[in-house]
Amino acid sequence: MSASSFEKLPKRSHYCGQLDASNDGSEVTIMGWVDTRRDHGGLIFIDLRDRKGLVQVVINPQENSLGSAKDLRNEWVVAIKGQVRKRPDGMINKNLGTGEIEVEATEVQVLSEAETPPIGIGDQNVTEALRLKYRYLDLRSETLQSYIISRHKTLQIVRKFLSNNECIEVETPILYKSTPEGARDYLVPSRVNQGQFYALPQSPQTLKQLLMIGGMDRYFQICRCFRDEDLRADRQPEFSQIDIEMSFVDADDVMAMQEELVKVLWKELKSVDIEEFPRMTFHEAMSRFGTDKPDLRNPLELGDISEVVKDCGFKVFDETVARGDVVKCLAVEGAGDLSRAQLDKLTALSKQMGAKGLVWIKSQNGELNSPIAKFFEPDKFKQIFEAAGGKEGGVVFVVADQFEVSCSALSALRIHFGKERNLIDTSRDRFMWVTDFPLFEYSAEEKRWVARHHPFTTCVDEDLDKLVNGESAQFGDLKAKAYDLVCNGYELAGGSVRIHRQNVQAAMFKALGFSEEEVKRQFGFFVEALKYGTPPHGGVAWGLDRLVMLICGTDAIRDVIAFPKTAKATDLMAETPSRVAPEQLLELGVRLSPTAEKSAER
Repeated sequence: MSASSFEKLPKRSHYCGQLDASNDGSEVTIMGWVDTRRDHGGLIFIDLRDRKGLVQVVINPQENSLGSAKDLRNEWVVAIKGQVRKRPDGMINKNLGTGEIEVEATEVQVLSEAETPPIGIGDQNVTEALRLKYRYLDLRSETLQSYIISRHKTLQIVRKFLSNNECIEVETPILYKSTPEGARDYLVPSRVNQGQFYALPQSPQTLKQLLMIGGMDRYFQICRCFRDEDLRADRQPEFSQIDIEMSFVDADDVMAMQEELVKVLWKELKSVDIEEFPRMTFHEAMSRFGTDKPDLRNPLELGDISEVVKDCGFKVFDETVARGDVVKCLAVEGAGDLSRAQLDKLTALSKQMGAKGLVWIKSQNGELNSPIAKFFEPDKFKQIFEAAGGKEGGVVFVVADQFEVSCSALSALRIHFGKERNLIDTSRDRFMWVTDFPLFEYSAEEKRWVARHHPFTTCVDEDLDKLVNGESAQFGDLKAKAYDLVCNGYELAGGSVRIHRQNVQAAMFKALGFSEEEVKRQFGFFVEALKYGTPPHGGVAWGLDRLVMLICGTDAIRDVIAFPKTAKATDLMAETPSRVAPEQLLELGVRLSPTAEKSAER
């Protein structure tokens, strides 16, 4: 139906949300969706919505040209011509940006009718699955539109900032080469070269280093990356990265540029001045907070009572300290009234993080209570409680295990209590750098050393000889020239100074257990490029989705991605991944296994 027939689609003169008292008396043409409709007998009021906001429109259906406007319904798309007028005193809506005015319609054209939507626009009580299935409807909500617009603004600021800092934007291939030392690749079979595969890039790491060898000097790219890994709220199988690489720099140069970028982003998008970027080594961050991405807004910190409990007579503690491991602790004030059921849940949480068990000591009514109290004299037990930071009415949690296991288990409790007891200062964002990561970590499963970050990161200068000389007994002590920018408990950006000498890169591959044949097959093009004059270089990669998530103040990456996937890497809207025609597989030279066939049929 059409309440009026324009000769052709009219030209929009204003967005709905742009109108205000300065437009009083003006004739305007606005377009959008009917957000709400109210029939007041003689007059019909609708709120018309576009991405800039809402405006109230008054329609008099008694007029010949507007008679059928009474049929308008929610989510119909309409064009309205009318005159802006100030609302009468007492009718101003102070909660609406356009609340001082309304539009008195003179012509209405229905551009598209709509069935009743299966979800309410902006209804947060709808299940996540339903919102993802009808994502195009959910995107009409004010909240999601503001997030996507913030993403756009972020990208514009980043591009301007990096361009002003002499960086050149270069696109690198999406169809590329599968390389080890990372998450699983997404593979793409080649039709032209059957039996061979491309890989979707997990990051353009070697490519951006090749750009430095190619003399580009400073590069950046807003790139898509793909990782076939288990997901969680802040990860997606495909994601966006702000990729930066710079020649003739050291770690301080790279970090200084990122700090300036943060200051610009937070100033322009949040009107906040960021001044502090404290630095902390990996070991200090783990020791104090139990994680290499601590939330500094949480005041709780871990302690170490290894020396206090050394040779105390309690077998678990004694054996832990004797083999060179640690006894870490976390004190929580005012938590002495935790029930046994609550303590059991916290024990289960620590075990999920790899701990063999969790010791708790709680203070209540002047007495200390703990399952291990019977193993100690009262004075010694009190000494341990106080050394761990315990206070009257509080509780102390203790984990005796390997350093990283103990830290990770107590970090989970730190995060739990920070949220449960509202200890986190959400009024501001806290940034920090974590540096001096281990260059390697030992994989018990693979029985070899693996790169903590990736095999192109160099070590600190004082460890270089140990790496080149292949002193494997000391590999666990080598420190990387790597750095992570952390904000509110999230890794926002991570990078390193790269290996630029061929002999050092060869030593790294050897330390990782690669044979010469494997190096040539996987990285031959890159190793050869290192022969022809490689400048010292380093870089960093930002998680764009995570960055926008923090800027918007939400806690899920899917909120700031137009069309996200679920935790099972599925798109509920497009119903993908999906089966393809047998003819397509035949062209690619691909045959499904019986297991895959059965799975696809479900």
